[in-house]
Amino acid sequence: MHEDAARFLSQPVEAQAGSPLRVAVYSRIAEAIRNNLLTPGSMLPTETDLGTDMKVSRTVVREALMLLEEDGLIRARRGVGRFVADTLPRIGIERIRPFEEVLGGPGQHLEIKRIQRERQPASEFVAPGVGVEPGADCWLWESVLIRNGEAIAHLQENIAAGPLRVGKAAPAPLEIDDDGGTTLLAALTSRFGRVMGPGECQIGLSQVGPSRAKLLDLRAPDPVLVLTQYVRHANRPFYLAKCLVAARAGHLSVMQSLQS
Repeated sequence: MHEDAARFLSQPVEAQAGSPLRVAVYSRIAEAIRNNLLTPGSMLPTETDLGTDMKVSRTVVREALMLLEEDGLIRARRGVGRFVADTLPRIGIERIRPFEEVLGGPGQHLEIKRIQRERQPASEFVAPGVGVEPGADCWLWESVLIRNGEAIAHLQENIAAGPLRVGKAAPAPLEIDDDGGTTLLAALTSRFGRVMGPGECQIGLSQVGPSRAKLLDLRAPDPVLVLTQYVRHANRPFYLAKCLVAARAGHLSVMQSLQS
């Protein structure tokens, strides 16, 4: 590893108010990747070395690395180690739906349990997805989706907190009433209509990890499907969500359209 990267990563990290320490570790490593201090394909230090350098526990480092892998910034090679991805995640152009539509269905009762709704600095992953610089204010809506009494998914949705132009209205701070019963994307659609898009949903696989396992009544190593949604508006990044879906959710439908 280049000495500039080692120097950057070895600075102690501190969690910001309302944000867990693993997010600060995630942001430090992600920033090193985005700034090319950690080059594509290069090998990361071990969990132990990173924890020693950043003065955090190995458990915190492991959770941060799990999130980086979920978000496509790093790749793990069994028995070898973790490496920076050869190419960073892109934002694409497919149509998407709010997650209550994706995971609900006829005859099924889907409940949105809000865990938190707060303003917080945008991480290195969130910032490009919502069209702001890292550290700028954005809204986080965190929810657990419960279907027929069972927790089936953990959802984090993000949108910029600064003045936005939606539709033909003048730019203004975005204020969305939260009744606790819908996802952020559904609330946005209800207020402004279907003016947003296009978007993309990326699909991956990961372990749930100890923090989110408690919310979904799972074990930390249990597998989850990771659905990462990007939505654009007026050809600019607008909304970003990551949804971890437990195996008990069953089959998911992928909607497709035929274009000439």
